[in-house]
Amino acid sequence: MGGLGQLGPLLRHYGREGGRHVHSHAQVLFGLDGALCMEVEGRDARVDASSGLIVPAGQVHSYRAEGRARVLVFDCEHAPALARLRRLAPPPGWRERLAEQPAHGLLEALLGQARTLAPRRPIDFEALAARIDAEPAGDWSVAALAAACHLSPQRLRARCAEALGCSPQHFVRQRRLARAEQWLRAGLALEAVALQVGYGSASALSVALRRERGTGARRLRAAATGRALRES
Repeated sequence: MGGLGQLGPLLRHYGREGGRHVHSHAQVLFGLDGALCMEVEGRDARVDASSGLIVPAGQVHSYRAEGRARVLVFDCEHAPALARLRRLAPPPGWRERLAEQPAHGLLEALLGQARTLAPRRPIDFEALAARIDAEPAGDWSVAALAAACHLSPQRLRARCAEALGCSPQHFVRQRRLARAEQWLRAGLALEAVALQVGYGSASALSVALRRERGTGARRLRAAATGRALRES
């Protein structure tokens, strides 16, 4: 891997606004948080917490983050190892090396140990979250989520673990509880909210809020009452 001629790594933050450009140097990207959707010379690509990407020099590419994304970007001079578009799976524990190795040594190690990933179907987690938010009491079993993503349940579990660090069930539960908090702050009754977000009883929702969100229905509704009094 010698002679990559690294110009310098940079931790970059990407948002929804996206962009389109081309440059004379190659880039190697490794995702830290979030997901960066890219198109390189008409080919779809993605960088997330479980993957990296080589963008060869001179190839027009565009990008847009799903929400916000943090990506470690290495700008590199041309080298044979960087001459083709390639999606990478970084080696385990690579993040721990960020503070231990010089940037150039880290890049050499990552490229030497990363394996090539075959193209795979992207998951738009932002769109999936919107669907759950629109119908939180719906059937959001792993099988239903997998069907919505055109994946098998096993692949969905693996992809959620890679990209989000959690299970599909946890992802759904957090969306439901976030919606429950929103409605409770608006002053809705606990029993009604429980049914609307897919919980069988008010007590089950109350327990879940305390366990997972560190809050309770009484506190959320008190905030709604206090706001109403201030606005009256």
